[in-house]
Amino acid sequence: MTQLDPKQQAFRNAMAHMTAAVNVITSNGPAGRCGITATAVCSVTDSPPSLMVCVNRNSALNPVFKRNGRLCVNVLCGEHEEVARHFAGMTGVEMEQRFSLHPWREGQDALPVLDGALASLQGRITEVQEIGTHSVMLVQLDEICVREHGDSLVYFSRGFHRLQRAVQAA
Repeated sequence: MTQLDPKQQAFRNAMAHMTAAVNVITSNGPAGRCGITATAVCSVTDSPPSLMVCVNRNSALNPVFKRNGRLCVNVLCGEHEEVARHFAGMTGVEMEQRFSLHPWREGQDALPVLDGALASLQGRITEVQEIGTHSVMLVQLDEICVREHGDSLVYFSRGFHRLQRAVQAA
């Protein structure tokens, strides 16, 4: 492991204080089926509906996403911490087994879509920019499914946390 310079360490510490939704990014196609836990996802525009997804260039899955050219962003709900841990590689479970431990369905072009996700956003990678250690993938969305109820899973201070939806007074 390489030593971080003070600015890199300060940046990482600052980012640890930035609460982010936890997602499992999945793909399927000629390069195979895969998934990875990620928080580096954000909206770009609603015309056309597009997202930005960042994947480390050193990840073995980076070229799989690029070659497949399609992906699904599965926004995890509070009960999906175990799913996040599996796809982050924290549990030692092999890739194909990760898909057998929780209910998945096939979306467009056989993209893996997690049943019960707060949202699933399926689309095509339309552009990739290499910036530092990461590939920044712009994804134009073809299919959007949203679940109206459920808590969110977020990453804050280097750990997973369940963010409960506020109860509305009647």
